[in-house]
Amino acid sequence: MLRSSSRAVIAVFTALLILAGCSIPQGDDQHPGDRPSRKPSPDTAAPAAILKAQRQARGYDYPAALQTLSAVHSTRARQLIRSIKKQQRSAHAWKRMDQIPHLFFHSLIVDPQRAFHAGSRAQGYRDYMVTVDEFRAMLPQLRRRGYVLVLPRQIARPDARGAMRYQKIILPAGKKPLVISQDDVNYYEYMRGDGFATNLTVDADGKITNTYVRPDKRTVQGSYDLLPVLDDFVAAHPDFGYRGAKGVLGLTGYNGILGYRTSHREYGNRKDFAEQRRTAKRVATAIKADGWQLASHSWGHLNFTSTGLGVLKADTRRWDREVRPLTGPTDLLIYPFGADISGVQPYGRDNAKYRYLHADGFNFFFNVDASSPAWMQKHAGSLRQARINVDGIRLASTLDGDNAVLKHFFDVRSVIDPARHHKIDKQHRTTRRP
Repeated sequence: MLRSSSRAVIAVFTALLILAGCSIPQGDDQHPGDRPSRKPSPDTAAPAAILKAQRQARGYDYPAALQTLSAVHSTRARQLIRSIKKQQRSAHAWKRMDQIPHLFFHSLIVDPQRAFHAGSRAQGYRDYMVTVDEFRAMLPQLRRRGYVLVLPRQIARPDARGAMRYQKIILPAGKKPLVISQDDVNYYEYMRGDGFATNLTVDADGKITNTYVRPDKRTVQGSYDLLPVLDDFVAAHPDFGYRGAKGVLGLTGYNGILGYRTSHREYGNRKDFAEQRRTAKRVATAIKADGWQLASHSWGHLNFTSTGLGVLKADTRRWDREVRPLTGPTDLLIYPFGADISGVQPYGRDNAKYRYLHADGFNFFFNVDASSPAWMQKHAGSLRQARINVDGIRLASTLDGDNAVLKHFFDVRSVIDPARHHKIDKQHRTTRRP
């Protein structure tokens, strides 16, 4: 009798819940949000996907943005899809593929007071480097002038038969591609204490930062060189990087790479040698995932024009042994000093240095030429691109009226660091770059 009364009470209670629009949970893992009949609010549907698609579209990766939104069903997503498709229809392939400029830098000076008063090294720093503040001032001007960062392998790639083929770069009207690279991203030992960062590292959040030792000897992490500074700018302005592109870092090997002492020949007896290599490889992997490409700058910073083939082969083999296992595959070669292995004529099979380098896996070759805003040569299985040095010498030559090439990119006078003398003593200028 008691059990019958209990069942009656439960039945009445259940009926009241149903009338009230409630339901009885059928298990601990069922929640109101799991019911398939209820659609998510348009204002809260997949906000992460919306933000990701917006960023992809701002970086001109319209197909990826549409793919990201394909599984999102909301009013906001539909509006965004229409907007992205409209942008996609108005964008066009860049037609002048052989007219893509390439600007390059060396290590950025964090503390000009130390760098510009570093004894016998000071003039070299003035001539071949720019300061962090100068570089930061250039970036907004490049963006305002319509430049968008691209990577060499977005410009061209070898096809299945090894023939170099231009790729399509799809940009809106008023936008134009630009490559940025940095040489000697090794954080050489001779620069310690002179006002430069000491390495690249990956923090706990996965962000790539620099280590910097302040004048008071305190060690800090932050954006103290080209990579993190440019990363910060692209994060704030995704439209400055084409589909996530950032730039190219050129690496020698004799002092190790990225601030780590990784050379077997020079540091193999160090107790922490294996850890130095493991850390360098981890940082290099993070750099590539961050929109950067790594390039050979030779192992010993050789002049490829004057160096004999035998020495060039030995140096390249050492780079392959000591550096390539850390960077992973790369087919980019940045000539030290801009010293090319040919004149303006295309590389051919009669060029023994080219035959060797191409057989070793290099397809992209970068020299230095500041006589025009852009120069590129695609021939058979290779692509050559001229780079413009952005350094103290080039800044001074612009102010002196000797060379106007940088005026295509930014107003030189407006970016000069007050710590820098506006004119570099011409008797200290050289034609060779470190």
